[in-house]
Amino acid sequence: MRTVYVNGEYIAEDQAKVSIFDRGFLMGDGIYEVTSVLDGKLIDFEGHAIRLQRSMSELDMQSPIEMDDLLEVHRELVRLNGVDEGMIYLQITRGAPDDRDFVYPDPETTKPTIVLFTQNKPGLADSPMSKTGMKVISIADQRWARRDIKTVQLLYPSMAKMAAKAAGKDDAWMVEDGAVTEGSSNNAYIVKGNTIITRHLGNEILHGITRAAVLRFAREAQMNVEERSFTIEEAQKADEAFITSASTFVMPVVEIDDAPIGAGTPGPVVARLREIYLEEMRKAAI
Repeated sequence: MRTVYVNGEYIAEDQAKVSIFDRGFLMGDGIYEVTSVLDGKLIDFEGHAIRLQRSMSELDMQSPIEMDDLLEVHRELVRLNGVDEGMIYLQITRGAPDDRDFVYPDPETTKPTIVLFTQNKPGLADSPMSKTGMKVISIADQRWARRDIKTVQLLYPSMAKMAAKAAGKDDAWMVEDGAVTEGSSNNAYIVKGNTIITRHLGNEILHGITRAAVLRFAREAQMNVEERSFTIEEAQKADEAFITSASTFVMPVVEIDDAPIGAGTPGPVVARLREIYLEEMRKAAI
């Protein structure tokens, strides 16, 4: 049984409780981060901590914990649960006032709720899908307009994944005003020659921590990077395609809406990017 962290306490998962009045439960008024663990160490913790602080700032939410202390909580959960490869899920909500109300509660009397738990994922870095590639469908992007804030409002991404599952595919890329925004829980990319193309940052997409690292490594490897919109049709004509996220790292996409990408198998650019990312992140893990 896992040990989890709830509001300052390490407790058994079956003893963990959050109020029914918690605004994360009632209003989706919360944010989250997922940090991967490789070799028992945290991958890109600083990037996730910085984005967490930004999300809280955008929602006028106070932090219930200092970042140095948050790092120690992550490390202690890794130790207590014996995680070698896996993930740590962190969620902070605006807390649990005495009753339900649309108006934010007074932060002096209602403290934020903080919850962390681990997920053991042996073989995370050696996923079989990295050898076969993913198949995706496209769907309309019907989420709210502030996707740059990593909120717990994940109903539509869940619907997107279920639509992909119903179609016998692995995931969905979302499209708005004719252009791809991102995947259901990941950033989306195409490759043309030596150029990597991915949507520019803005409120329309999550500012991926893995995205930032991969683009930095790509530029260091003398690859060209274009941050701009692209269409499904352009993606289908690309040489390669891929996604990035904290839990999948760099994952090839070999089919979009039944059209094979390139040869229909993972290509050399994506394979090299995944290799570089895992190598560099393991070196920098804490």
